[in-house]
Amino acid sequence: MSQRRSARNVSYVDAEAVARALSPSYPVYLLRPHQLAANARAFLDRFSGSVLYAVKCNPHPQVLRALYDAGIRHFDTASLPEIAQVSEAYPDARTYFMHPVKGRAVIRTAYEVYGVRHFVIDHASELEKVLEETRKGLPEELVVIVRLTTPPAAGTLYHLAAKFGCSESEAVALLRQARTAGCRVGLAFHVGSQCRTPGAYGTALDICGRVAAEAKVELACLDVGGGFPADYVEMVAPPLELYLDEVTRGLTANGFDGVEVFCEPGRALVASGCSLLIQVQLRKNDQLYVNDGIYGSLSEMVDAGIRLPVRLVRPDGPTPSAEERDFIVNGPTCDSLDVLPQRFRLPADVREGDWIEVDQIGAYSNALATHFNGFYPETFVVVEDAPLARGQ
Repeated sequence: MSQRRSARNVSYVDAEAVARALSPSYPVYLLRPHQLAANARAFLDRFSGSVLYAVKCNPHPQVLRALYDAGIRHFDTASLPEIAQVSEAYPDARTYFMHPVKGRAVIRTAYEVYGVRHFVIDHASELEKVLEETRKGLPEELVVIVRLTTPPAAGTLYHLAAKFGCSESEAVALLRQARTAGCRVGLAFHVGSQCRTPGAYGTALDICGRVAAEAKVELACLDVGGGFPADYVEMVAPPLELYLDEVTRGLTANGFDGVEVFCEPGRALVASGCSLLIQVQLRKNDQLYVNDGIYGSLSEMVDAGIRLPVRLVRPDGPTPSAEERDFIVNGPTCDSLDVLPQRFRLPADVREGDWIEVDQIGAYSNALATHFNGFYPETFVVVEDAPLARGQ
């Protein structure tokens, strides 16, 4: 354990250097702050409004630090612990409570202790809660953001409207109720995670335009949500410019040019900023047993069918075979469900003791890891190289 703790603040050239120096028998996250900074600058330079990092995607302190250092000052938070983590580490940052359903005590603490003023709702009862639990303040300090449901977009991994969002008519009523109560108001939507259809943002903004026109209230802000995609194997994302152009078109077409605009990227900011170094602990013919799996860093391979770039890491010993084979990969737990749904293509002579670098793992990996069976990936080190080739 002491080796794990001491490894976190060391910088290495690449995965091979990590393997050679640490010879880790535990999974190691290889963090690339320079890549996180580049991703952040892409949004900050090109998006015309405020860029809110979706903390749920990867809340690790080193990830937040890299994004903050790159200029991110706004954070999409979905719980009181997320709000506290950001606010206490970065007092000048602003947090926004973007979860549409919140406990009363949580609303009150977020408002009174951490100064949160933006709250998302999608139901009249939630509006009532927010108004009641912030009654000690002034209504005009509050920005109540009504979340709309949007139609399913082609190419998304998760369509989120099944759980959150309200209809156009409900949104009109909520905007009017919140404005009558003295609050400033806004609209929000989320087209779905890993959305590969830029036009989905234009469609959603057209819906916002209809709602705003019918409600006849002044909007303080408009949140175009997350969903901006990352590249995975056989899943290449359209260029960011196509999405931002679609957002600009939708804002102008619907008369929102003077409204403050937010976006909530998560995956697009952090996926390429981290890879994972795992070790082969046993080989049985075409089956490999490794020290991380679906209960740890790799659950999205099951939940979303994502295929991740991989390469063999063998810093010492014979050069890996040029011949490649597809291998079944088993996680470390005693659960027979802990098997990755996609095979890893690796040199045919992969063996116990070799390492495998799994790339594009910065989003929804450590954030979703469990302690099942006593296995828990927790070690982060910094590496200086570029991510592996993606989208192949």
